[in-house]
Amino acid sequence: MFLHLKKRQMNKCQNYYAFLPKSINSLQVLYKAAICRRCPQIMVTAALNSLSMPPPVPSPSSRRVAVIGAGAAGLVAARELRREGHEVVVFEKNNQVGGIWVYTPDSEPDPMSLDPTRKLVHTSLYASLRTNLPRESMGFQEYPFTPRPDEGETRDPRRFPGHREVLLYLQDYAREFGVEEMVRFEREVVRVRFTAEGRNWEVRSRSCKSGDGGGGKLDDENYDAVVVCNGHYTEPRVAEIPGIDSWRGKQMHSHNYRTPEPFQDQVVVVIGGHASAADISREIALVAKEVHLASWSVADETYGKMPAYHNIYQHSMIESAHEDGSLSFRNGKVVLADVILHCTGYKYRFPFLDTHSIVTVDDNRVGPLYKQVFPPKLAPWLSFVGLPWKV
Repeated sequence: MFLHLKKRQMNKCQNYYAFLPKSINSLQVLYKAAICRRCPQIMVTAALNSLSMPPPVPSPSSRRVAVIGAGAAGLVAARELRREGHEVVVFEKNNQVGGIWVYTPDSEPDPMSLDPTRKLVHTSLYASLRTNLPRESMGFQEYPFTPRPDEGETRDPRRFPGHREVLLYLQDYAREFGVEEMVRFEREVVRVRFTAEGRNWEVRSRSCKSGDGGGGKLDDENYDAVVVCNGHYTEPRVAEIPGIDSWRGKQMHSHNYRTPEPFQDQVVVVIGGHASAADISREIALVAKEVHLASWSVADETYGKMPAYHNIYQHSMIESAHEDGSLSFRNGKVVLADVILHCTGYKYRFPFLDTHSIVTVDDNRVGPLYKQVFPPKLAPWLSFVGLPWKV
């Protein structure tokens, strides 16, 4: 997805950073500073470590900028923009900063998260999640992610800490640099579009505080620029399996996985080949009767027991599902299963954004984008931070 503009397109990009000082390009910094790895083990970026940060320079002309989301990307975006002298407002649906790192034991009522009318749960964290990168490579250059044992048992000093430690780090960062004061908590953005004059952006938001029932008062405001940092781990991608509609077992997506207890003594098939599939299959194996790990990334004939586990079996992908509850794999094996757990990733989704088809979204591809940040026709007034999930 690493897109590059042709020479003739590059010529159109000369005014991208017009409202930023020449000494430092805020949104370029954001691009490098907020690239995140794929959920569920999303790493807070360490990209600021590669930048040489000059001292703040007064902005030649302050602009009003809306940042959508107060996760890692949104916090960095807000700080860098304000440091350049812009007026920044951050919209956050939750009641605290942290984005995906705000854990909740709650899951969505639809276990596959496919019902468009469902009540969304933003986080995809499971209770036992730890980072898969060391903390020293995750922190921001000017605010290292160092252990804080002096703060007692609430902190996790391990090199690969649990998810709560990452959340506390982001909250510390927001307080240290005054980002919290820019955030409008429990405020959902429902529409972003050009104004009728086409000179700026109209941002429509509503209160989503408890008791509002999602029907809070709508407010319209105009902004010079919008930075989209809403995350992309709430719209699951699921595997397409022939015969699955008549299969009698239960299906769920890893977005709704929290703890292994519901899988006690069951036969579980986990689909996926990345971090969440590996973590969850090992955890479920502690309570389940059997765990069968199916993946597209192995040869069709693959079959075998996982080392160090007596009840985890590696398979190639599921070939078909049957009414009697059995699943046929490409390796010829047949398993009578109780549950299929899809650890199959997510689709990008921006339901609030109206660009008149200038920006298109196809599964997890967003474009056209320069440096995976700026739509050429809308730059620098619209940007996306944190889209790449693997670098």
